[in-house]
Amino acid sequence: MNPETDYFHVTIVGAGKVGMTAAYALLLAGFCQEITLFGRHKEKLVGEKLDLEHAMTLSHKTKITISDDYNDLKGTDVFVFCAGAPQQPGESRLELAAKNLGIVDTMVPQLLAAAPNALLLMVANPCDLMTYRAAQLVPQARPGQIFGSGTLLDTARFRFHLSESLPVNARSIHAYVLGEHGDHSFPVISSASIGGQKMVSFPGFSREMAQEAYTKARDAAYAIIESKGATYYGIGASITKIVKTIWSDWQTILPLSVTIDDYYGQGGINVSVPCVLGRSGIQQQIKAELDETEQQQLAAGVAALKQVYAGSIQA
Repeated sequence: MNPETDYFHVTIVGAGKVGMTAAYALLLAGFCQEITLFGRHKEKLVGEKLDLEHAMTLSHKTKITISDDYNDLKGTDVFVFCAGAPQQPGESRLELAAKNLGIVDTMVPQLLAAAPNALLLMVANPCDLMTYRAAQLVPQARPGQIFGSGTLLDTARFRFHLSESLPVNARSIHAYVLGEHGDHSFPVISSASIGGQKMVSFPGFSREMAQEAYTKARDAAYAIIESKGATYYGIGASITKIVKTIWSDWQTILPLSVTIDDYYGQGGINVSVPCVLGRSGIQQQIKAELDETEQQQLAAGVAALKQVYAGSIQA
């Protein structure tokens, strides 16, 4: 963001259901001065632009632009990368690696060449591998500049399902889902809390309840995709939360996908851990308190991600 003008410009890369839901959510939030829709087929973006402009009349004044030219992206503060093949019914996120890593190779260097100071928020799946690859492609990127939405939505889903069983608002439940954004994620129960009290000792809590809530959260995308073909409202809200945190420099702690180094002995790949997020991007990784089982789950997720990444690069 330009501190002299307070002008905040977000570019949505990929105008599918996730990208357009993010654009709409950001428009309604009202803090962006400009939203650019960037895609390969500019002619298909004309209608999206007009539809958003009509909504703007009833919400917030925002400049909506469309482009298929990287040169038009100068001045972008945050790239929201949603480009890629969507997850199909019965397909895991990791199975998208072979399809989508090539898109990162093609687009990310050109995006950050056009706006070298912009943050890059990776949303497309498999989020951890896409984010890791993006960082590898742009070694000159400053620390914290490239990161993924990771398990923020998984965490929101977990807290929601916990709140269905506990008489507590989901926002008062401080429990994370960490690790891979996918089937190898894990709930952090040992150090979770509610109102300053350990969740494990909270009235009405049981580990069976927590496991059921986590299973629902982990499998939510499969259920939604099976029902309506794609999930986009939840991730649209997650993107807005992340981007608004950047814009406001709130320095909020969110579970986001970053490259770890000696995190309980694990490193060399991206997974989600609690991170302090602000205007400059990821400012700090927080070492969550994990018990032995949770450390093993983290290690299993790291191993699975490394195996898929190695296979996808060789392919």
